[in-house]
Amino acid sequence: MSLPPFHLAIPVKNIEESRKFYGDLMGCAIGRSAEQWMDFNFFGHQLVAHMAPNAGQDAGNNPVDGDHVPVPHFGAVLEWGQWETLGEKLKEGGVEFIIEPRIRFEGEAGEQGIFFVRDPSGNAMEFKTFKDMSNLFSTSL
Repeated sequence: MSLPPFHLAIPVKNIEESRKFYGDLMGCAIGRSAEQWMDFNFFGHQLVAHMAPNAGQDAGNNPVDGDHVPVPHFGAVLEWGQWETLGEKLKEGGVEFIIEPRIRFEGEAGEQGIFFVRDPSGNAMEFKTFKDMSNLFSTSL
């Protein structure tokens, strides 16, 4: 399945912290930048970090399969090995997990590996993977 890349602009408190987190730790290539913003290649998508004083505002959470999922959040669906590698890289980098890497909906059509983290500005991210990527848009849990 080939999907077009999306563009997402997020608020951040510090461009340099964002460069270190997304660029150095996560390995996202850095694109164009200016004093108030920076582009990242976020797993094939354009993520733009914009300086903003209200970065990382938390609107609460929703219960999903026993977890308290932060709202808002964004992320990426990765291949299984890439998901495992990123999780290990974040652990080794000292990133605190909101939700530790685990399997959700085990044995069901929507079975997936998930984990949640926050960037240095408090923006919540979910990274997930599917054993069967054809279940990405399944209407069954």
